[in-house]
Amino acid sequence: MKQSGLRRPLVFGLLLGLCLPCCLTQTTPSTGATPPPTPPPSPSAQTERLKVRLAGYPRKHNEGRVELFHQGEWGTVCDDDFSIANAHVLCRQLGFVEATGWTHSAKYGKGQGKIWLDNVLCSGGEKSFELCKSRGWGNSDCTHDEDAGVVCKDERIPGFVDFNVIDAHVNENSVEEVRLRPVVATKKKHPVTEGVVEVKYKDGWAQVCDLGWSIKNTRVVCGMLGFPHERKVNKNFYKLYLERQNNFFHIHSVACTGTEVHLAACPLEFSKPNSTSSCPGGMPAVVSCMPGPLFMQNSGLKKKLKTSSNVRLKGGARLGEGRVEVLKNGEWGTVCDDRWNLQSASVVCRELGFGSAKEALTGARMGQGMGPIYMNEVKCAGTEKSIWTCPFKNITSEDCQHLEDAAVRCNVPHLGLENTIRIVGGRSSYEGRVEVQVGSRWGTVCSSGWTTKEAMVVCRQLGLGYSMHAITETWYWDSSNVTDMVMSGVKCTGSEMSLSHCQHHKTVSCQKAAAKFAAGVICSETASDLVLNASLVQQTVYIEDRPLHMLYCAAEEDCLSKSAAKANWPYGHRRLLRFSSQIHNIGRADFKPKAGRHSWVWHACHGHYHSMDIFTHYDLLNANGTKVAEGHKASFCLEDTDCQEGVSKRYECANFGDQGITVGCWDLYRHDIDCQWIDITDIKPGNYIMQIVINPNFEVAESDFTNNAMKCNCKYDGHRIWFHNCHIGDAFSEEAERRFEKYPGQLNNKIS
Repeated sequence: MKQSGLRRPLVFGLLLGLCLPCCLTQTTPSTGATPPPTPPPSPSAQTERLKVRLAGYPRKHNEGRVELFHQGEWGTVCDDDFSIANAHVLCRQLGFVEATGWTHSAKYGKGQGKIWLDNVLCSGGEKSFELCKSRGWGNSDCTHDEDAGVVCKDERIPGFVDFNVIDAHVNENSVEEVRLRPVVATKKKHPVTEGVVEVKYKDGWAQVCDLGWSIKNTRVVCGMLGFPHERKVNKNFYKLYLERQNNFFHIHSVACTGTEVHLAACPLEFSKPNSTSSCPGGMPAVVSCMPGPLFMQNSGLKKKLKTSSNVRLKGGARLGEGRVEVLKNGEWGTVCDDRWNLQSASVVCRELGFGSAKEALTGARMGQGMGPIYMNEVKCAGTEKSIWTCPFKNITSEDCQHLEDAAVRCNVPHLGLENTIRIVGGRSSYEGRVEVQVGSRWGTVCSSGWTTKEAMVVCRQLGLGYSMHAITETWYWDSSNVTDMVMSGVKCTGSEMSLSHCQHHKTVSCQKAAAKFAAGVICSETASDLVLNASLVQQTVYIEDRPLHMLYCAAEEDCLSKSAAKANWPYGHRRLLRFSSQIHNIGRADFKPKAGRHSWVWHACHGHYHSMDIFTHYDLLNANGTKVAEGHKASFCLEDTDCQEGVSKRYECANFGDQGITVGCWDLYRHDIDCQWIDITDIKPGNYIMQIVINPNFEVAESDFTNNAMKCNCKYDGHRIWFHNCHIGDAFSEEAERRFEKYPGQLNNKIS
């Protein structure tokens, strides 16, 4: 029974940290309604977004000096008359729900350049900071000693879109979009790896003069288009063709160092308004890029260009994003976000076969890791082949916590995969019936065998985050005139880039082919992530010989092995392997049971409702992986036993309360409660592997399923049991995991 009296709080938990990219923007219609004395915005400004960012050092991701982008230049805001209402408007514009405070007197360091606004007075309800009253743009009597800052509540506005902002310190100009226009390709192939460099200009595209063009410039262009490496181009091949084209040169000179993450960050020389847009003696710049192994068609080349085996990304929903983890001495660990920037993030991205970094994320924005933290204050120049060759500090326990885990969003090649799939009929753009394009026709997908793994691929392909639910009946979403079923037998691993990459029938075959049984999905920007405290299992394990007369309730709930049914009840005993389970939610959304409370089952024996049929498997495996004993821990009551400091409990089983695990909290099943065991009565002495798997059927969405299993080496001599090497399933390198599986005996183990 799961009673509060039996539960003891353990100070072991992780607090979710959400983070903000250094700079975000939000569209706000600028109209003449701006109160005086602010001058009305110009017609061109009416279509522009006011860009806002947080800057300064030291600071957390949700606080900093306020900086605004106006007339092509970043500037600050003076603290005169600044208020919490001002801070609310700014924080909401940056994607946070509200402000918790504001700062004065350049607390986050002095800014540079213009002080754009002074004596700003917001009511608190404005959609954009530029709609607040002020003295007008550039009209200030302050110095940078009076720069204002804000502290935002570390909670994101649901559905807030992060705009693709390049850096907090680039000289932003009119270069925002860059593309490669293929010259020789007759058929449009994705990704485009070679072609003429073009920049978005007004309503069309313009070329870049190649005079003085260097391989460093090529590296920057390739990086921002999602490619880790650049190649030399045969200019003579293109020259004749391009000379006959009607070229318009918007940029005449580019001087990148090669470490920039975007062309806009390089020194550029633009054509003057009245000059002729020629490129004397030159031609349009042509670039050739080498894609990473993931995006290559040539399998032989793929093998040659293997990506790094000691760096990985975890917990991200989309391709090329996630928490940065590095491998040391056979164990994976994280990177602390102190001084984490786009140059260091870009080294990680290129190392993994992507382009340069789109965002360097701090504050465990992609969830928290559970292992060691290996690096702090990483300072890559941007040219390194691996993050391991960059200068960094080793971690001491006082330096960092997992709520400071660094993450990245990398530039990835445009593959056009999102154009071959859509979801329709849902209440929002995040849900609906799945429709795919096969050849030239659109159709539905058979929902037979449709699971969370397939739904994960759909949400990833559409860029909609994580899969919350895999729907097998979609009659209530039938808003499309598409009735044909074009795909069946879909079976995914969950890591594919596209549904078409998964296994599926060559010829459509579906028992329930009616449109109402088509597959559907509900996607979400955030998801939970459950992880077991492996060290607690190791510390609490012991054997108990429990009399049968005390096990009637457990037998009723099927918590004993099959041989117990033949025992001479109530005489005799069962030998139980007991331990505590502490399950943490380190993700970015609460873990809630899939079934609604109307279908929860009351268990009078233990006095509470069970909200999930199968939540955890407890298994004992022999050396070749065969299951020799299992704990029938089928139904669970989910609640917050305890939480990290600053996080409140939300779920409690008592009195038919809501069930779940809050972000930053954990659910503890103590060793001394019923069914918290494996019945090992029939097990012979020997070496075994103990395995616990949380959420084994992927019933509830998580951002990372690879950390749901925990394993321990186990030695049983017939009287006592030893556990050692308990670890989460993805904590070790593949080599270390192989050694673990084969390990024959134990030395220097604690006897529990």
